[in-house]
Amino acid sequence: MCDAKPLESPSPAAPVRRAAGAGYLDAARAGLQAAPASEERVLVLPELRLESGRTLRLAPVAYRTWGTLRPTRDNAVVVCHALTGDTAADAWWSDLVGPGRVLDTERFFVVCANILGSPYGSVSPLSVDPDSGRPYGPDFPEVTIRDTVAAHRQVLEHLGVRRVALAIGGSMGGMQALEWGFHRDLVRAIAVVAAGGHHSPWSIAWGEAQRQAIFADPAWKGGNYDPDAPPSAGLSVARMMAMVSYRSSGEFRTRFGRSTVADPVADARFEVESYLHHQGKKLNERFDANCYVHLTRQMDTHDVGRGRGGYEEALDSLPQPALVVGIPSDVLYPIDEQAELASLLPGGRLDTLHSRYGHDGFLVDSEALAELIAPFVRRYVY
Repeated sequence: MCDAKPLESPSPAAPVRRAAGAGYLDAARAGLQAAPASEERVLVLPELRLESGRTLRLAPVAYRTWGTLRPTRDNAVVVCHALTGDTAADAWWSDLVGPGRVLDTERFFVVCANILGSPYGSVSPLSVDPDSGRPYGPDFPEVTIRDTVAAHRQVLEHLGVRRVALAIGGSMGGMQALEWGFHRDLVRAIAVVAAGGHHSPWSIAWGEAQRQAIFADPAWKGGNYDPDAPPSAGLSVARMMAMVSYRSSGEFRTRFGRSTVADPVADARFEVESYLHHQGKKLNERFDANCYVHLTRQMDTHDVGRGRGGYEEALDSLPQPALVVGIPSDVLYPIDEQAELASLLPGGRLDTLHSRYGHDGFLVDSEALAELIAPFVRRYVY
């Protein structure tokens, strides 16, 4: 554990909070309040050594907590967020995190830390390099999923956590949750949602196509762009590509059909085109292109077998109860990846989230997800 210095003030890069969902786990919970608002904090790590051998100095890690850590310090639940997510787990997973919910903040000490490379408070391409006095920009070093989990472990140590009852996450968060399993001395159970044990060639290809859209924007300038003139067109197209992979053909057919818009903008004649343009615009209002490039590459490093004797051997070494959730309509991380993962984990079991929303079902259908994971939590986590 490093000698880390906590900053007891809100993160200067506090994330934009999104509206919380209205669903609850069952009818008996009607009228429950949302989890009490949690102020985002920042832990500054004096040094963070990365898998690459590089060292980040004075590296901030943003996080939020809900609930109270017991005197035995063993009731922590780690919630891991996805690619463009943030630490406000009580907002984007309101059906899971809160009083009386499956991740009950009156029972558990819930922690959500911001991934390395994100623009929402942790060290990233936007951070100032203490050695040069300038933002890292495209020179930000490669960070892996393992590096992010290692940094988050230091947050837990700072908070006094001795045991993690559960590590859970979806998509990129699911990759982190699985990686937490290799911290066997700390983590008792894991839940991996809409992710596999390594980033497949299919998923790598989606990410590379998005990066090339950013690189093709003349404003990219090798990542050395003016913050006031970023590669907005490239990032918008990258997000449009991503949104196609996050949803499903069935949802688009039902939601949009071949409906057209009355007043086309940017030659978007069909409603589905208008939707994609809107999503691209929204991401530009809240995200950074260098961060997006870095984070998609960080996902590409996900491979639990690397340096651990191979894929099957690594998974076979995990002793914890492990819930793996797949979504049949997910085209980005097809359910056969979750089926394989569950079959290779000694304590693994596969459950299916039936959602028409594709990969994004773990967010959009979070009420159904809460119902799905509740039996696992009751059996292995309480």
